[in-house]
Amino acid sequence: MSKTLTFTAVMEAGSLNYGEGFSNISELKKFNRADGNTYTFASRQAIRYDVVRLGNELFGWNLNTVSKQKGTVQFKDELTIEDSVEMDLFGYLKTGKKSLKRPATVRLSHAIALEPYNGDMEFLTNMGLAERLGETANLANIENHVSYYTYTITIDLDKVGVDANNAIELSNEERFTRIHQLLDILKLLSRNIRGRQENLTPLFVIGGVYPVANPFFQGRVQLEGKNLKVDSLVDTMEFTFGGEAMKQFTKVGLTSGTFTNEDAIQAALPAVGSVETFFQEMIKAVANYYEVSYEIVKA
Repeated sequence: MSKTLTFTAVMEAGSLNYGEGFSNISELKKFNRADGNTYTFASRQAIRYDVVRLGNELFGWNLNTVSKQKGTVQFKDELTIEDSVEMDLFGYLKTGKKSLKRPATVRLSHAIALEPYNGDMEFLTNMGLAERLGETANLANIENHVSYYTYTITIDLDKVGVDANNAIELSNEERFTRIHQLLDILKLLSRNIRGRQENLTPLFVIGGVYPVANPFFQGRVQLEGKNLKVDSLVDTMEFTFGGEAMKQFTKVGLTSGTFTNEDAIQAALPAVGSVETFFQEMIKAVANYYEVSYEIVKA
């Protein structure tokens, strides 16, 4: 039976993704909801960019994979998923007389703020540089928003390392290694933006390895002040597939001191451990699926 690993994470960060803006104002990417509030977000493309960046920095993922030979930037024809973890996990499209397309095996959502944006701005100048030349400083304004954000990732374990376009099926050891690296990246995720490095390490994470592909907890994480609402999470775990409740596959990772209702979270949700324990359990579950050996790292 095919398996899917999916989890929803919560992290705290500031001003993660800017749009084009206007005049001397840089605007955050954001949207309006029916509750009358505005929420900022980091696009899934931005999160993907940092995953691939860290894949290259930490594990040497090959980024010499694109060209503009056909007029548009795309992956090189001669490269396959054997050569590129990025192409394997996030898919590709190669145009030509015979276009080749392979869907992503790893799918990301936007990272959406859980707290509304209230119009905070930051005033900037380049006075330090301008004064060296006796020039008048240039002025700029950027929108600022510090918030908890949530995103969801879904990984089709059955399709990782498999590409019918080139009749490729990687070894289970290589497939496991790629997902292991991805999980390590997500556990230590960061974003470099405007001279800052924002820590996107999860403070809370809920998910597991399931017998059906569905991002169960996407849109289910909500805050009420510093409290994490648990009712929608509990209800979601009651979903069944093939006569099995999703609760039995679900694990939870929590960083102590993040939410004021930590006791209620511990009481309502199953198998609550640290974030590190959650990721170790996910890696072990992936190893079991691919039938490769893996020993949980002892803290």
